[in-house]
Amino acid sequence: MGAARGPIQGYAFTVGAARSLAAQSPAMAKTPLQAAQLEGSADEVEAAFYEALQTGDIEALMRCWADEDDIVCVHPGGPRVVGPGAIRATFEAMFSGGAVAAQPERLRKIESVASAVHHLIEKVEVQTPRGQRSAWVIATNVYHKTPQGWRLVAHHASPGTPSDIQEVSEAPPVLH
Repeated sequence: MGAARGPIQGYAFTVGAARSLAAQSPAMAKTPLQAAQLEGSADEVEAAFYEALQTGDIEALMRCWADEDDIVCVHPGGPRVVGPGAIRATFEAMFSGGAVAAQPERLRKIESVASAVHHLIEKVEVQTPRGQRSAWVIATNVYHKTPQGWRLVAHHASPGTPSDIQEVSEAPPVLH
């Protein structure tokens, strides 16, 4: 599995490279995320997360994550990545190929006092042999309210298809 790649170029990473980066940098397991104060809402942290993806800014991206050992990230077609050091390593490997042109669309939210779940479609611009194309990723982002403010605790992204821009939901009842 060491050479597995996620299916979306620019949003893909090499699992072996990520493991190697994590093993080389054991100090990454706990970084001073407490110093990063992102005030506001889960929506604002999500905006900061996608801006960091679009600019390839690993420090800004990691400030969006909670400083917890059990945070989790699943990239499209990739394994479950657990902990800040491993998550950082996968995004560093991803950013080695440049920033990720991911644009969140079609957001659906469930919010409570201390948690928020955002389900969305990511439109990712990718370079192909035929030129620039749009790819689709189905993502779920989970946020918790922490002492440092709202933070991302889970990002799960699955490869999508053009049909994923369609949405299936319950039909509203028809009143006559």
